[in-house]
Amino acid sequence: MSLTLNKSTKFDGVKGPVLTIVMDGVGLAPNTVSNAVATAYTPNLDALMANYPMVALKAHGTAVGLPSDDDMGNSEVGHNALGAGQVFAQGAKLVTQSIESGKMFASSTWQEVIGNVKANNSTLHFLGLFSDGNVHSHIDHLKAMIAEAKAEGVATIRVHILIDGRDVGETSALEYIDPFEEYIASLSDANCNIKIASGGGRMKITMDRYEADWSMVELGWKTHVLGEGRQFASAHEAVEAYRSELHVIDQDLPPFVIAEDGKPVGTVEDGDSVIFFNFRGDRSIEISKTFDAPVDAFDKFDRIRVPKVVYAGMLEYDGDLHIPARFLVNPPEITETMGEYLANTGVKQYAISETQKYGHVTYFWNGNKSGKFSDRLETYVEVPSDVVPFEQRPWMKCAEITDKLIEALESGAYDYYRVNFPNGDMVGHTGSLAATRCSMEALDLQLGRILTVVDRLGGVALITADHGNADEMFEMDKKSGQPKVSKDGKMKAKTSHTLNKVPCIIYDNTDAKDHYTVKADEGNFGLSNVAATMVNLMGYEAPAKWDESVIELK
Repeated sequence: MSLTLNKSTKFDGVKGPVLTIVMDGVGLAPNTVSNAVATAYTPNLDALMANYPMVALKAHGTAVGLPSDDDMGNSEVGHNALGAGQVFAQGAKLVTQSIESGKMFASSTWQEVIGNVKANNSTLHFLGLFSDGNVHSHIDHLKAMIAEAKAEGVATIRVHILIDGRDVGETSALEYIDPFEEYIASLSDANCNIKIASGGGRMKITMDRYEADWSMVELGWKTHVLGEGRQFASAHEAVEAYRSELHVIDQDLPPFVIAEDGKPVGTVEDGDSVIFFNFRGDRSIEISKTFDAPVDAFDKFDRIRVPKVVYAGMLEYDGDLHIPARFLVNPPEITETMGEYLANTGVKQYAISETQKYGHVTYFWNGNKSGKFSDRLETYVEVPSDVVPFEQRPWMKCAEITDKLIEALESGAYDYYRVNFPNGDMVGHTGSLAATRCSMEALDLQLGRILTVVDRLGGVALITADHGNADEMFEMDKKSGQPKVSKDGKMKAKTSHTLNKVPCIIYDNTDAKDHYTVKADEGNFGLSNVAATMVNLMGYEAPAKWDESVIELK
């Protein structure tokens, strides 16, 4: 089947460039002290919301393929939906279904992982994000696998915990560690010894993405595999000690090693098996490469010792590069994406962001596909991100992204453009209200620059977001609508995404707006409705499989 778009019989399309602007992490929420979007000085965004057609899009839960509407959205599933024009079942749901059906435990990968440790009388290691945030992982998946491993006769299990504080409360670590210690104590007996072996904050070790900071992975390797680092008797003790000494939130906790009699309880050795239990791909690829790569094919850092293990990821994190070599659950097969249709139709495309979200406007937008559909028709641009805490430079690379985008727009070389500004998300995750306001103001300046050029070129822009974050910087009390206050009288920072809808604004000062109307916002639109909208604006009919456009062509 040839995936090409048919020209519309109603509308020839916008004569100038058509652009999708993704304001990452910018949701719609009441104007309270908690809302860094509403309380920032953003005259351009304010004017857009006041003077141009806008619908609110669902960006979480079932609208982006997650198990329930209690599940917050994230950038990966959000960009999948934006680029695919459809909703596909995503990682969390796939893993839950695989566990509940028993399919995971019947898989050849699970059997190889378990068979290896039983044959060698060795250790089964679990490594991953330790919370129920359900964005990268879920602790229930971990517990189910531990219980099954014990049932299948595994004698020694070690767990390496990456502490969250980003997709869950910023100081919630002990709410997961203490019950989990009780859980594994209830399972441990003379035939099965289960312990937490190491850990550290997710923004300190192991979970780097897009090769922005390999030193995080190196530190994780030394902690989990080699057992190097500051020793504690328990994870609880480590968390309390670091909080007391450093006054940092969970995601920034330094690495720690659990030891008995001065010896680490869970280094990774030859003959062991390792499962990385995150289901989301972006922060899983580098550690998977580190485990899978042969000694002479890895140059990112000195691994010092490379144990011969059976390593498996929860999913295949990169389907084109086949990372990792073994995985427990097949990822969603996302097909018939916007990028593929446009390339096959001969539409020239330009995608840009900085490192932190470059993969989102390329790999995730294209349905978890590495590379391009057409080298001739597509240009992808990555602006290297700063390797500093985001609250220290909340403007990030938005000006540089805009410089390059404007250059591309003025070149006239492309028909369709997409750009992601990470500010609202990456800075929002720090929990700093002041920094996040600053990030929004920096972004707003760039919106003004871009839209001026769009007008001059006779183009149209759709301004949206992939999920909320900056719109709710404090934990909110649902009854009062006011921020929650901690024992010391301070408002409790929120570092996770929100469940709020996101804006979808159509900026059009051309004659094209006479050829369509924006549909009534009845609360049913989601991110997957954007793709059809974009191709309609370009003068094409949307594929029948896609979710409907938010505009009606006349």
